[in-house]
Amino acid sequence: MLFNSPAYGAFLLATFALFWLVHRHRLARVLLLTVASYGFYFFGTLEASREQPVPMGPMAWSALCLGIIFAGSTIDFWVGRKLGKTESPRARKALLLVSIVYYLGVLSVFKYWNFAFDALAQLAHAVGLPLSPLHLRLVLPFGISFFTFETMSYTIDVYRRELEPAERYLDYLLFVCFFPHLVAGPIVRPRDMLPQLRDVPVYDARKQAEGLWLIATGLVKKVVVGDTLAVSHVNRVFENPERFSSLEVVVGVYAYAVQIYADFSGYTDVALGSAKLFGYELPQNFNAPYVAKNLQEFWHRWHISLSGWLRDYLYIPLGGSRGSNVATYRNLLITMVLGGLWHGASWNFVIWGALHGVALAGTRMWQRWRGPRRESWIGAWGSTFLTFQYVCFAWIFFRAPTFGHAVVVLERIVTGGFGVSNLAPRVLLLLACAMGVHFLPRRATMAIGDRFARSPAFVQGALLAAVALALHLAAGAKAEPFVYGQF
Repeated sequence: MLFNSPAYGAFLLATFALFWLVHRHRLARVLLLTVASYGFYFFGTLEASREQPVPMGPMAWSALCLGIIFAGSTIDFWVGRKLGKTESPRARKALLLVSIVYYLGVLSVFKYWNFAFDALAQLAHAVGLPLSPLHLRLVLPFGISFFTFETMSYTIDVYRRELEPAERYLDYLLFVCFFPHLVAGPIVRPRDMLPQLRDVPVYDARKQAEGLWLIATGLVKKVVVGDTLAVSHVNRVFENPERFSSLEVVVGVYAYAVQIYADFSGYTDVALGSAKLFGYELPQNFNAPYVAKNLQEFWHRWHISLSGWLRDYLYIPLGGSRGSNVATYRNLLITMVLGGLWHGASWNFVIWGALHGVALAGTRMWQRWRGPRRESWIGAWGSTFLTFQYVCFAWIFFRAPTFGHAVVVLERIVTGGFGVSNLAPRVLLLLACAMGVHFLPRRATMAIGDRFARSPAFVQGALLAAVALALHLAAGAKAEPFVYGQF
């Protein structure tokens, strides 16, 4: 049930109507949203399983995927309650280990098993030992990387005594499975969401309008910008880079940078907007990342919920910047390599994470050597330009299906000539418009959304109808999946 499908629109409308009928009754509203969220995940998984082979029947596979979420949520609620009552350090560590082992075990089996055995087999062959990889026929459950991080943050926070255990079982089930953020985030912290679930939501027409605006703009980003760039140019370049000139490949790389931002930030906008319709607030996940002047700022603007999670639960526990310079650079590199591996079991993701880790370490080294200094506007724009080029260079490894494809892309950039026969004018026009909007001041884009929220209902309806028409004209034969849905 993709956000950009008519089925999601019908599902959202029906759930919205029922929710506000029962919202004053705590048990009814939490139970309704929990059942709706489980249904959203079950039928979404069922639909996806019909398009790719699964190791069992689609119904059984969907039930298994849903069971993973339910079992993990139940274990974590029990662990959290026990942690709140237990004082023994050894017992508390054992309880925390139960939660972490469950989720890391699920991730290891479904996401990293085949990758790890392939790596072991290659290493064994390199030293002359015969070892055949033991592959499992598994399909990655949707959103597994997102909800595992959310639930691990709950038990870790309770263990650190930074968060009180959830009081109600259904509240915790809903925190984990709430459908707007279930499949591709943002990664929601329990300390931000659980208090909202305890309170009675207040119907606010202004907030509803803000939610509708976010959904509309998110779908425009996804369907009009992201999908058009992907189908018209990006997919073709990365699948067969040898068929394109240097200029066409460079445009393909830039187009992918815009596509993945439009796709993922569009998903986030729809998620935030959907949550607002029910009176809930999810955290911001993007803030014009391509205006960043260095890689450190980029990660303060890109996938903010992930970078914050990696900082709080990986980088700082490793030692953060509290040790020597070398230790700080090491911690940055480890964090980003593991962050790359979080995206998928592929050496390309490891390389992508390592590239960002090395650049972050270099940025920190430069900042410490240079010290605080005021930068001219020319220097600021130059820093933004160079940062964007490096981010795009790293995106090549993120997008390419194999390391070999990435190498061919780089070779074509250097040796491919300057032909433009495969470059459609609409691709260039869409790129220019998207980047122009991206560099608009944040206050300008916020003002547009605020103006929409304050407009009369008939004006809002007319604008939303125009957006719906644009989406219909731009959409393909079937809804394109979101990029981050695969993680």
